[in-house]
Amino acid sequence: MLTCAIIDDDEINRLTLEHYVGLTPDLELKASLADGIAGLAYLREGHAVDLLFLDIEMPHLNGLELLRLLQNPPDVIITTARQDFAVDAFELRVTDYLVKPFEYGRFSQAVERVRQRPRPHAAGAPDVPAAPANADVFVKVNSRMVRINFDEVLYVEALSDYVNIVTAQQKYIVYTTLKALEARLAVFPNFVRVHRSYLLNTQHIESIEDNTANLKGGYYVPIGKSYQESFFKGLSKM
Repeated sequence: MLTCAIIDDDEINRLTLEHYVGLTPDLELKASLADGIAGLAYLREGHAVDLLFLDIEMPHLNGLELLRLLQNPPDVIITTARQDFAVDAFELRVTDYLVKPFEYGRFSQAVERVRQRPRPHAAGAPDVPAAPANADVFVKVNSRMVRINFDEVLYVEALSDYVNIVTAQQKYIVYTTLKALEARLAVFPNFVRVHRSYLLNTQHIESIEDNTANLKGGYYVPIGKSYQESFFKGLSKM
């Protein structure tokens, strides 16, 4: 029996996949989730599965970004309406790649490929973020993809549907939510949520006074009341 989960923001596609899973012997559906952030949370909470049906184009956290945040992902079958993600997908060692709309025969073929693969990992242990090779992250600023070294980022501030990424030299306004960016930065332990509107890079704290973190360059970030206990506990371990 292979256990599986579906992560896709399109309800029709999720229902189609759920139906195909139900038609397939020895395939058990454990979860059907509507976005990448919910999928990442599900996997990190220890709900391990053997197979993931994963859409790529989702708001806030897309499928490829989600995979890069998992150290030991399950076997993955990508489900997408576009073919131009294939190179990136196979660099992440996905098992198969289904282009929507797909039929049950092609779905079954992809599942069979998973069955025939050797199983290098056992289900049961929660995933943890992979350690990044460097601190560079690409973000979309207007129409450009910009590489930012997040070691240099002082803090990130929420601005409605945007975030303000602040370094000592520059500010970047990025169309994303703070929650989505927090998920992408989970691999960097120095970034912590200290306020409903702020992520803070603890490497740049010079002092803390009156529940305010004073940073290099004269910047400061408030530490929200509901975040203070966990924040100060974390500081004591540094």
